[in-house]
Amino acid sequence: MSNFFEAVFFDMDGLMVDSEPEWFLSEIEVTMPFGYTWLEVDQIACLGGPLSKVGQYMFDKCGQQNSPEYFTQTLIDTQVARMRGNTPTMPGAVELVRELQSQGVKTALVSASPRNIVDAVLDNLGHDLFPFSISADDVTKTKPDPEAYLKAAHMSGSNITNCLVFEDSLTGMNAAIASGAYLIGVPHLVSIKESERVRVIKSLQQLSFSKLTELNLDFSAAI
Repeated sequence: MSNFFEAVFFDMDGLMVDSEPEWFLSEIEVTMPFGYTWLEVDQIACLGGPLSKVGQYMFDKCGQQNSPEYFTQTLIDTQVARMRGNTPTMPGAVELVRELQSQGVKTALVSASPRNIVDAVLDNLGHDLFPFSISADDVTKTKPDPEAYLKAAHMSGSNITNCLVFEDSLTGMNAAIASGAYLIGVPHLVSIKESERVRVIKSLQQLSFSKLTELNLDFSAAI
């Protein structure tokens, strides 16, 4: 294990689970009664949260009817119900987690979603998929602040600078970069530049334990 990352942390929405289409439907459902037509440009503007920002965005787009807090909570409640009924996973995601764990690699789920949404997802995927999970409710500052990833490293007994993070949104990727971890971005609706500690791929299906072992030895190597 000396040639591998100390721990590997996975984002949830858009990375582990294909929830962005579900979020889009929930966002449409929440804003429609207020006469606003939610578009893809709105989803892109809100991608990665935090959800308080999304609530404020909805409040403004809906003519400042009701309150930002109303939109935030209604969106959460709507998404919880949707994810309990349907939790599609991203290609290769669960398989990669299982393979890493079979090799003794420490893993965790690190999400900017509130605990009830994380638990709704894990109710379907299995609460045994990860040793532990971190939600927005478990930190003082959620992504793009690095607190969640720093907490994950602490809880797993790892040095964050020797950990690997998988993210799909700019908000999450900025959190990973700020934490000091290595980052592999799997961008969804956004773009990110590679750097010394940042790589970009199209799908988790490209990766395996052996491929990540090679990458840890030379993070600049081609994936």
